[in-house]
Amino acid sequence: MNTDLTRRALCRALAASPLLPLATAVRASGHWPSRPIKWVVPYLAGTGPDTGARILAEAAGPLLGQPIIIENKGGAAGNIGARQVARAAPDGYTWIYSAGPMAANARMYQNPGYDVMKDFRHVMRLTTADVLLIVNPASGIESLQDLIARARAHPGKLDYASGGVGTPSHLGVELFLNAARISATHVPYKGASELVNAVLGNQVTFGMPILAVAYPHVKAGKLRPLGVAASKRNATLPEVRTLDEQGLQGVELTSWGGLSLPAGTPDAIAHRLYEVFSRILKDPKVIAALTEQGSQVAPSTPEGYLQVIRDEIDLTGRMMASAKIAPL
Repeated sequence: MNTDLTRRALCRALAASPLLPLATAVRASGHWPSRPIKWVVPYLAGTGPDTGARILAEAAGPLLGQPIIIENKGGAAGNIGARQVARAAPDGYTWIYSAGPMAANARMYQNPGYDVMKDFRHVMRLTTADVLLIVNPASGIESLQDLIARARAHPGKLDYASGGVGTPSHLGVELFLNAARISATHVPYKGASELVNAVLGNQVTFGMPILAVAYPHVKAGKLRPLGVAASKRNATLPEVRTLDEQGLQGVELTSWGGLSLPAGTPDAIAHRLYEVFSRILKDPKVIAALTEQGSQVAPSTPEGYLQVIRDEIDLTGRMMASAKIAPL
């Protein structure tokens, strides 16, 4: 997918869409925003969260009357970017693309450098994405059972890449290993794109990135999908069976992303953003652009998003206990 062309086309289409009256109403209701907005994505450029945030920023910018600039701050499973936004002024000009790792890190790290429940105002969940088990076709592994058999034949010798400690790509594999009763060596990278590159380069045997990052390589035949860690098959890859269908129960993990602000951001700004993003997530062109890159639109209320975060914290604690992972 040519994302630059998609974004430009999306922006042109939105400018002519019925959403435009909202832009006038937003500008008329107050002085915010009066300058460009920075949206921190605490992951590397080219990852699923980065691509999704750019699509949404292109759509929301015209409605707010100001450009939304994406700033990638990858590293430490999202902690670096989260710390930056937790300390930012609560004036509506600094946002964070909050996601599962921000919640998981409350359990994965003894001191992540922020409190996910106290240091942010969580506006809403935006999207979800499935997690995909992948190998390089050159590995000779043709199926899930092939991978399990090879791991059993070489206990602890196979290695897998993750996008960082505590990310869905890490905990998802640990769930898989536990369910399959096999072992493998964890090799953490700085993000999902580096994870995928490690599998592409045969530096590791397998990985479980979010589908959005792996999909272009799967489509090109450079990666082989062995299963989806979800309750049902993904519409983008309907021929790929779930892990549950293949006999591995309980290996279900959904990646999600949302919009959060520094704690103390005024109600008026948070409510306006909720309205703007709720509107654009109903636009067919936005939905199509997000779906094409492997995400599903999944808006929530602010209260619903808080519950999503709480649930992720609890799930992470259970997964860590199951996989015998101690906090860092």
